[in-house]
Amino acid sequence: MVATKRRIEDDAENGEPAVDQQATESVAKRVLVSKPVPNNTTMPTDYSFIAPTPANCHKLVTYNVNSLSAASKKGFKEYLNAEDPDVICMQETKANQPMVFLVSKKTFPFQYWHCSKAKKGYSGTAVFSKIKPVQVKYGLGSTGLDDEGRTITLEFGSFYLVNCYVPNAGEKLVRLDRRLKWDAAMREYLTELEKKKPVIYAGDLNVAHHPIDLARPDTNKRSAGFTVEERDSFTSILKGDGAEARIDAFRHLYPDATTEAYTYFGYRANARGNRVGWRLDYFVVSPALLPRVSDVIVRNQCYGASDHVPLVLYLKSAEGDDASASSGEPVSATDAAEADSARSDGDEQPSS
Repeated sequence: MVATKRRIEDDAENGEPAVDQQATESVAKRVLVSKPVPNNTTMPTDYSFIAPTPANCHKLVTYNVNSLSAASKKGFKEYLNAEDPDVICMQETKANQPMVFLVSKKTFPFQYWHCSKAKKGYSGTAVFSKIKPVQVKYGLGSTGLDDEGRTITLEFGSFYLVNCYVPNAGEKLVRLDRRLKWDAAMREYLTELEKKKPVIYAGDLNVAHHPIDLARPDTNKRSAGFTVEERDSFTSILKGDGAEARIDAFRHLYPDATTEAYTYFGYRANARGNRVGWRLDYFVVSPALLPRVSDVIVRNQCYGASDHVPLVLYLKSAEGDDASASSGEPVSATDAAEADSARSDGDEQPSS
């Protein structure tokens, strides 16, 4: 598809980028207007900049919360209420067991947790959904890689959603080998899923794929998340094993975005204040889903509950997305908790 350029400008009425109405391509590349990126260090108190979800779209959010318990004391719940997504994928929950009273089941009836068994207060993922999934799976089914609670896969009517917290290569790259082993297992896993349905691979993928994806590429060439090994490994995941490559949805839409694309600002050296960030959080989609991608938005304003900001995907609805009309019962939140509690903790321990 030949993409036409769109110029994205501020819309004072709804706070979201406004799209040139002359553009006719549904997945056109876009140009963000250059403007200062917020450098607040606490969460907003006014969320009026969040526009209503476009008609006939699902809103999906991915958010590394860097301890869900701590984030909940720093504005996470207020953000979640204001954002009001259909599905939110969370990483680095650091929960030792499901936090079943955090969010009402009336708001998110389907809540799934995968907690680390390798180490307490470490890693972990969770998904809250308003849409009933067909099935839920925990982990990759790979010995030695599922003990840290890093993946939850939800099958919906027309796609799979893989929520993932990719292992960090660590200080002095002590876990680089494990990270590359993980990527290889994930590449194989996504390929198997795509034999049945297209996939959305979402989460903190712990890689800045290109120099444009971090503020200081020249001084970080051997830093975790920007080594050539990790970047090449992510390229391999995008290429996949099919005829067409998977797509980094944000970068497809906004090929030239720099500072406004960053989703992570470390707590050290006033990184947020100096706008020294990394783009580590992604929505990667199978080619069949690209025409359904309406937009991907970095919530630059929403910093302070975590050292990451949320990333929002607007996905055009399709028949069968709501699994309530399909056969097969999803794993309940109670079953999820029981399954998580029963999971073996005999896999290899993480490096310190």
